[in-house]
Amino acid sequence: MKIAIYSQHAGKFAYSILLDLFDLKNNYSIDFFIENEFNKLLIKDSNLKFDYKTFSSNKDLDNSFDLMITIGGDGTLLRSITFVRDLGIPIIGINTGRLGFLATLNQDLLKDELEKIIKREFQVEERTLLEVHFDSEKEKTDFKFALNEVSVGRKNTTSMIKIKTNLDGEFLNSYWADGLIVSTPTGSTGYSLSCGGPIMSPLSQTIALTPIAPHNLNARPIIISDNTEIVLSVSGREKFHLLSLDSRIISLKNGTLIKIKKANFKIRIAHLFQDNFYKTLRKKLLWGEDKRNL
Repeated sequence: MKIAIYSQHAGKFAYSILLDLFDLKNNYSIDFFIENEFNKLLIKDSNLKFDYKTFSSNKDLDNSFDLMITIGGDGTLLRSITFVRDLGIPIIGINTGRLGFLATLNQDLLKDELEKIIKREFQVEERTLLEVHFDSEKEKTDFKFALNEVSVGRKNTTSMIKIKTNLDGEFLNSYWADGLIVSTPTGSTGYSLSCGGPIMSPLSQTIALTPIAPHNLNARPIIISDNTEIVLSVSGREKFHLLSLDSRIISLKNGTLIKIKKANFKIRIAHLFQDNFYKTLRKKLLWGEDKRNL
């Protein structure tokens, strides 16, 4: 079994988790590969005596890998997709962060849960990605995809921006707002939710458009089919605005046509059989705290 391990931070939690993982090598045939920058942090903070290899980019991985394990919060798992890309490697997250809608493994029960993972006692859900195209000579990125959301926002100004929005060639609206979020079902419990957007089941074939602090109070979130091509164009007092793909941010010149559509591949998110989206909702959003919800 080949397992890639990725985290953005080292420390006692990460080291303890790695100890639990590498203990399993005594009973199972596992090859571990640790991401190179994470490895540097580990070496700096501790004296590692594990048997493992490293990887630096998506080019070092292939579809012979059985699993990617992330250690951190949802942001860490989101960043891991830049390594996995279209290889079809399932990703499972160990949550050391705060909320954890994507990274669902519990540190308190980790040893038992890790052994279940090694035994392949997990299920995999395919999650939709958004693909972005824009015509800009200065700003280039080799991975124009987002698992949670694509958003546009203001830059270097407190003034609102105007976001002209077209769906499949049909004009929808010009949002006067701080920005606009184009969210997948996976991302509906993230930035979009905090801006009043709807929660969508991760397997629903939908996209949500959620304005950020709109000046027009009748500009409400809208759910559309994920087969829709979305074209955005931003104008405002400044010459540039920000485009974010999950946590990766690009500066674009106003007037740039931003084309967003469903990607032709999906990210595979793994979780244990006892975990599911609705159980996670109840737990993370504290729906059971009000006894009337039981």
